[in-house]
Formats: sequence, structure tokens, C-alpha cells
Amino acid sequence: MTLSAGPATAQDLENLLYMDLDDGRVVIELRPDLAPKHVARIKELTREGFYDGIIFHRVIEGFMAQTGDPTGTGRGGSGTKLPAEFSSEPFDRGTVGMARAQDPNSGDSQFFIMFADGHFLNGQYTVWGEVIEGMEYVDRIERGEPPRNPDRIVRMQVAADAQ
Repeated sequence: MTLSAGPATAQDLENLLYMDLDDGRVVIELRPDLAPKHVARIKELTREGFYDGIIFHRVIEGFMAQTGDPTGTGRGGSGTKLPAEFSSEPFDRGTVGMARAQDPNSGDSQFFIMFADGHFLNGQYTVWGEVIEGMEYVDRIERGEPPRNPDRIVRMQVAADAQ
């Protein structure tokens, strides 16, 4: 998505997330065209403040950074499972996808951001967004499973609600 030089419309802002990390702001373009149920749930959880303070619990160099588990163990979630919304959208650098267990319909609140292309995930995980600004801050997230000193989401907001 390319934002025009003029002010963004309310619709544009409704489909952007601001994910503030200690190092800076990451802007994620939501993709309701690909995964309407996932986007709606992510926005709902974001508006509840669910993601604020949650750590990146699984961060693999050259692969991805995973977050969204309130327990920080990789086994927690919000308690609401989502049906898979697989698409042909590739998992490229900056793609945001929904984590899941072995059951394709087990996505909940955990998600990951790709550090590099990972086309082996194509068609097997739900793509629901793309980092359009601030990927340099994602690149700085502490690596590890779990990281020794994990980074966290300071605050996440739907851009339309941002103050």
C-alpha cells in the first residue's frame, strides 16, 4: 500500500496497525482482502489492549519473530480459535502471518513477522498483514527461543484510534 501525499482517509487508517517497540514504530498494513476474520480479530484484540506489553517469545535469525502469547511461553492465546484463511499471497520479508498449532484452524492471537522470504509457508499459514514502515525495528528484535532478554510490544493501536 502506498499512502498518498495527502491525508489518509478513515478507511486507510482502519486498516493500519501501529506497533510500538522500544526502538520505534512499526506500521502494519492489514489485509482484510486476504483474511477478513483474522484482521477483524486482530483489530478487536488490539483495541482491547491485548498486545500491549506482550513479548516476542520465539525469534529465529533469518526466519521470523513471533509474539501474541500473554503467557510468553508459546502455548497461550486469547482463547478464540480462527478458521484458516489461506491464500496465494507469498510469505516474503515483512509479511505478517498467524501462528497456529498442527490444526490449520487453530490460529488465535499469536502472529509472526518474517525477517526473510519463507515461501515454504505459502498456502499453509494465514497472511493477514505486511510491514510497510519500521522493518528496521523488527530487525533489531532480540533473537532466541525464548530470547534471553526478550523485546516486547510496548503498545499496539489501530491507526484510526491512535492519539
